[in-house]
Amino acid sequence: MKPEIVFGLESAAWPAMLVNAGFVILRANMSAVSTFGSAIASESPPLSAIWAPENKGTPADFFKRWGSTSKLTLDLKLKVTTGVTMNFTAVVCSFAREGSKLFVLQLLPESVAAPTAAPPPAVPEVPAVVSVVDETKTVTDAGGLLFKQKLECALQLARTVSLDFNNALTSILGHTSLLLTKAEANHPWRHSLLEVEKSASRAAEIAHELTAFSRQEKELQRAPAGNLNTVLNRCVDFFRNEKTAKIAWKLQLERELFSARFDEAKVQQALSRVLENAVDAIDNREGQISVQTRNVELAEATQDRNVRLAAGTYVCIEIGDNGPGIETEVMPRIFEPFFTTKGAGHRGLGLALVYGIVTNHGGGVAVSSQPGAGTSVRVYLPAEKQYVTPSAGPDADLNGSETILVVDDESLLLTMAETILTEYGYCVLTANSGQKALETLASENVQIDLIITDLVMPAMGGRELIERIRQVAPGMRILCTSGYTLPADKQAGTPYLQKPFTSRELLAKVKQVLAQTPAVD
Repeated sequence: MKPEIVFGLESAAWPAMLVNAGFVILRANMSAVSTFGSAIASESPPLSAIWAPENKGTPADFFKRWGSTSKLTLDLKLKVTTGVTMNFTAVVCSFAREGSKLFVLQLLPESVAAPTAAPPPAVPEVPAVVSVVDETKTVTDAGGLLFKQKLECALQLARTVSLDFNNALTSILGHTSLLLTKAEANHPWRHSLLEVEKSASRAAEIAHELTAFSRQEKELQRAPAGNLNTVLNRCVDFFRNEKTAKIAWKLQLERELFSARFDEAKVQQALSRVLENAVDAIDNREGQISVQTRNVELAEATQDRNVRLAAGTYVCIEIGDNGPGIETEVMPRIFEPFFTTKGAGHRGLGLALVYGIVTNHGGGVAVSSQPGAGTSVRVYLPAEKQYVTPSAGPDADLNGSETILVVDDESLLLTMAETILTEYGYCVLTANSGQKALETLASENVQIDLIITDLVMPAMGGRELIERIRQVAPGMRILCTSGYTLPADKQAGTPYLQKPFTSRELLAKVKQVLAQTPAVD
């Protein structure tokens, strides 16, 4: 078997194994293979291969007390690569995938080359897991090393949770956004669907922050280039509902918008706050909200109302309303935290939050207003003088007839992608592993136009699959997806779609990739 484990523990410094309900070892990381040797290196070895008779029971006997417990801590004696028996603390966690159990093993400090009759020490709340290098060497560092190992374990678990969380959210957002595209503007369920989408988007922000927490190489990360029109369209769609039926919306979006690098969740949060203020200003009366994007090139430093912009290239998003405007004496305080004119129940963090997000991106926020004449908010974000693919507007043709192979080990995501793509005319094939994808690709009866693959899968990961595809079909169009934010230098030119995504984002990205000229060696 491959010395590899899913759930982000491939490179962990401690032994970790994934064991199914029949006590067969499905995956083992490098540390586990190093510790237990050839006993677990064969194809699907049983847990009994390393189970010591001193345990006074079989693996099945030990797990009779499992029941509905989500985590179990056991003191076990296991046979290591040299044939001797050593004492371990095993922290066992259950996973939804096929009823599997994840073993995270700790070598106890008093472990020696032979079993001891002395009772094991109390198990710590969080396992202090270490890799086994010398089976007769005791662990003497109970301070800094212990803390470092606990932190590393927490980071690995955070990566696991964020990955599974993103997969679930991708399915929720995909199906919900598909229903929203089919529901009429006055459909009685549309508002509830929008609330589901809003909640899922908020959960996606939390998952994104959890991923950022678990990332150990933050300095290598760079925000991906994106299309601000896409984010703005999503925000406007959220506010266009029966509650704002009296508002006339006027959108003027630059078709050839400059590329900008930004944190999509944060920028969406900022733009939503500006739109919310515009809607509140009209206060359910007949009025108009205008939304505009344009490219801005400044040859020298320029002042726009309250903000001074350095020379450079920007994307400007301007949101205006014809509401009552802002009083002159209030204008100097609009960015103050906890200052509000909306009365009780409002915390006064709206524009302060917008200001913080935009300035952290290196941009600026300009506000102009006259009492009785409305308000205009201009958000400037640094941009690169190259055009991004035009955003797919509400009337864009997202239909197709090509054949697409979707590869993912999560059945929920395969179902979601197949439902959306089939609804828009595509012929969809699915594979739940890299090996099955290669078998489908090799079939003479199938002509595949695009492969969409997840990057994190057991046995054969997405990167290995892409390399294998390039060998057998060099001109194949490939779109990779993941719940992790990838550094630009690791994408290797392959189109990428960040999880979670909506149905429109998936369809627009598919259209974009299919429009590309296939690579030819």
